[in-house]
Amino acid sequence: MRILSKQALVAGCLGLAMAAGAVHAAEDRSDWPRSITVGTASQGGVYYVYGAGWANLVGEALGISAGAEVTGGPVQNATLVQMGEHAFGMVTTGPLVAALQGKSELAPGMAHDDVRAVFPMYQTTLQIIALKSSGINSVEDLAGKTIGVGPAGGTADMYHPQLLEKLGINVRTRNGGAADQAGQLQDGLIDAFAFAAGMPISAFSQLEAQADVNIFSYEPHHFEKISESFPELSQATIPTTVYSSMSEDRSAISLWNLAITHKDMPESLVYGVTKTVMENNDRMMQIHSASSETIPENYKYNTIVPWHAGAARWFEENGYEIPENMKD
Repeated sequence: MRILSKQALVAGCLGLAMAAGAVHAAEDRSDWPRSITVGTASQGGVYYVYGAGWANLVGEALGISAGAEVTGGPVQNATLVQMGEHAFGMVTTGPLVAALQGKSELAPGMAHDDVRAVFPMYQTTLQIIALKSSGINSVEDLAGKTIGVGPAGGTADMYHPQLLEKLGINVRTRNGGAADQAGQLQDGLIDAFAFAAGMPISAFSQLEAQADVNIFSYEPHHFEKISESFPELSQATIPTTVYSSMSEDRSAISLWNLAITHKDMPESLVYGVTKTVMENNDRMMQIHSASSETIPENYKYNTIVPWHAGAARWFEENGYEIPENMKD
């Protein structure tokens, strides 16, 4: 009779444990999709850079095919996730509130009851850029001008026209991708480009490297006039360090962004996505500096949509209490 050594017994036990773990992992993934798509926005904006980055990070960490897709932005992303067309999406709180109320601009009347939160992203800041030669350096200077407001259905398209109307500033608006509208501004086809994204907006950075520009946003006296009608907005600042063309901080307004998914997405997959992004902020910072706000502590800013069960499990395992009414 052969007697196994202690080392052999330990090795055998470890091998069995690893095999069992492998089987368990396979079982956990049996309901996973073969690949996942993350809805972002137009190229040239932070959403696309950020979304493509975390999709690649998750794909690498979880061993699943993952990629970003160009979309019209948050309004469309909410609907694509609700309909199951995209596994994940990125939204700002304003369009998400409208979608949950059945008031989506792209799908009016459609309930978005199946949308769930995955992780907090960063604040979207409403920012405006104009060529210095135009003399446009404030919101009031936009009166009577033609301004780009990003893709139809995007956050910028949703907010800037409404805010300017509320302030009594009449403008003509045009839609287009961030990179395209930056080019239109440089070519004199539009007078200003009003966008909404994390800081810095890559299209703004590229434009200021090629031309003399003014970058500005809404001032505190503007916020006082619009805050009651738009409670999801908050006051913010564009630090002088964000853009090389700025000589001083500029006041602004902003709203939060969330990664979302469908409530029926496998819990183990969403847990893995949340874990990967929340535990690798150093990698996220390599993707975009807006990721400085992509940290677990900022989960508290989601007071709008319940957390997916997989996301809630990760947060609670790591000491972050999820209110009962915010659980799936």
